Order: sequence, then structure tokens, then C-alpha cells
Amino acid sequence: MLVFSYKVTGVTTMTITLKVPSIACEGCANTITKAINNQQPAAQISVDVANKIVTVETTASRAEIAQWISEVGHTVESSSEG
Repeated sequence: MLVFSYKVTGVTTMTITLKVPSIACEGCANTITKAINNQQPAAQISVDVANKIVTVETTASRAEIAQWISEVGHTVESSSEG
């Protein structure tokens, strides 16, 4: 009998900041948060409604986060990764 065991180490978490001009209310914030959490349950998400900024601490790429936000009807304007 063969038994395999492995452990993923060194997974890089990034903080991605996205400008989402279409955020108008807490409902928008909740929709965006759910969209990201559905794809990346471990992500830490902060939505600043007043400044229309979404910040995500995640292992996903900026392109993936932007796509998930776009899929729920919002447009991503700019971002930074760090």
C-alpha cells in the first residue's frame, strides 16, 4: 500500500487594493465581499464604501479578484499589489 502525504508551504499572500467606482452602498460592498469569498473563502476583505476601495488579502491574483468583482456587475478601475 502506498501512502502519500504532503504539506503546502510557502504560499504567498498578497494585499491587493482595487478602485471600484461603482460602489454606492453597503449592499454593493456585501455583493463584492460574497463574490470574492465564494471563490476564495480564506480571503480577508475590506470594502471602503466612501472611497470606493476594495482591499483583499489573498493568494489569488489581481486579475482573478477583478474578474470576480466584474462578474457581479462592478468595474475595477485600478489596483496595487504588495
